[in-house]
Amino acid sequence: MRPSAQEIVPLARALPLALSLALIGGCSNFEALRAPPPAQHSDSPAEDRDTVDAVLMAGTFQSMQHLVQVGPAEQAEIVASAREAYERSPQGSSKLRYALLLATPGHPARNPVLAQKLLRELAAQPEALQPPERAVALVELAQLNGEIELRGENERLTQSGDLRAERERSALAQHRLQAELDENAKLRKQLEDAQAKLDAIANIERNLTQRKSANEGGQP
Repeated sequence: MRPSAQEIVPLARALPLALSLALIGGCSNFEALRAPPPAQHSDSPAEDRDTVDAVLMAGTFQSMQHLVQVGPAEQAEIVASAREAYERSPQGSSKLRYALLLATPGHPARNPVLAQKLLRELAAQPEALQPPERAVALVELAQLNGEIELRGENERLTQSGDLRAERERSALAQHRLQAELDENAKLRKQLEDAQAKLDAIANIERNLTQRKSANEGGQP
């Protein structure tokens, strides 16, 4: 039995999360990730950049987790804030963050179709994201593709079932109509037979009356 869309999407969170954790060197405390990076710099600018990217991704994951734990009002604020940041800079990290929040299940503003669109745009422009962000975007896009495909299949099956049920109802109605027509034809035939018998009786009575009259008229 295939999992539902609600069961599929949360599974995607584990892989990006594990990826980010690995990139930041095994840090297991997300609260620590929210703090600013240490002031000291490593000898490798690339390593510094990877650490910063991983910290930013961890912050996005925290927002996704927080989004499903708070009430509707705060959920709306979180999504609205991400949307405003995306509208100010509709590319890169802000676009990815907004897409991930839209893809997160469990809140009224969830929009997997729009999230899929944004992630596809990001996948088509890999240079707009850092390697950890690209990995997360591709994983989430794959999950959304599966979810939306499954939803479409369920809708097609539902529509097919509705169409089949409608055809069955139509066939039943047609059968009942035909039965009524057959019954009416049978009743008309019986009526015609009865009328023919009545006409025959009436004709016999007229003949008898005419013969009687003729006999009586012929007597002296």
